[in-house]
Amino acid sequence: MEATFDYVPRLPDTETAAFERLLVLARGRRVVALTGAGCSTESGIPDYRGEGTRARARDPIRFDTYATDADARARYWARAVVGWPRFSSAPPNPVHRALAKLEQGRLLHGLITQNVDRLHHAAGSRDVIELHGALADVRCLECGTFEDRGDLQARLLALNPGWLERAEATRLAPDGDADFEPDRGSFRVADCLVCGGALKPNVVFFGEQVPAATVERAYALVEAAELLLVLGSSLAVFSGLRFVRRAAAQAIPIAIVTAGPTRGDTLASVKLEARLGELVPRLADALGPS
Repeated sequence: MEATFDYVPRLPDTETAAFERLLVLARGRRVVALTGAGCSTESGIPDYRGEGTRARARDPIRFDTYATDADARARYWARAVVGWPRFSSAPPNPVHRALAKLEQGRLLHGLITQNVDRLHHAAGSRDVIELHGALADVRCLECGTFEDRGDLQARLLALNPGWLERAEATRLAPDGDADFEPDRGSFRVADCLVCGGALKPNVVFFGEQVPAATVERAYALVEAAELLLVLGSSLAVFSGLRFVRRAAAQAIPIAIVTAGPTRGDTLASVKLEARLGELVPRLADALGPS
């Protein structure tokens, strides 16, 4: 019987050298990961800044608009109720599973994510700091009561029968809603069950700040690292870039794996442009037990 082998895609020579450099930096060191939207695109969740995205993307809603404009809130939820079934059913991909494997093997010592999809948790990661919260949770802006997003979905559909069918051909947007323009006044919004206040996804909207306690936890994790591994983030916003700058200030090596340039490239010890779904599992295999 002939021996069979798993196929491992060959990286171009320049990337092979960079991958070997990454292995040298990661092997035997305390690795902390910082992940961005590029980690979830292979699960079918689009990003804001990936290849081709800017040509179709719209600007996300700002917090001050959401908090003060009832029509804007209704427009948000009209889209979100359509996007939620696809967003919430997106499966973890090989990137998420490889990172969970690294954590379970005590080769990854923590994960900071800019994503709001909870796919790292679904893959089995446990030590996860969610910088921007998660769409799975909803919070009342008045009394602070939390509600499960799935429960809210049922209430929204009961208030708006047939809404999913009206917009079923729409495209999923980066922030979990759908890309279409509802008629003004055509959607009924569900309010807080406790006080009747306005509900908001428990995520950081544009114009909001990441909670200080979350930032400090993430800084502490970075400062305890011996390698900061950035995956799938352009570092275009300060929310993620600050941790790369903190690592550089502490003389902690930085490795960046993402498509295209990032704002942290000049601080990186190694930069790779490769498909994450191939490279991260390869990294996990190379660092794991032989």
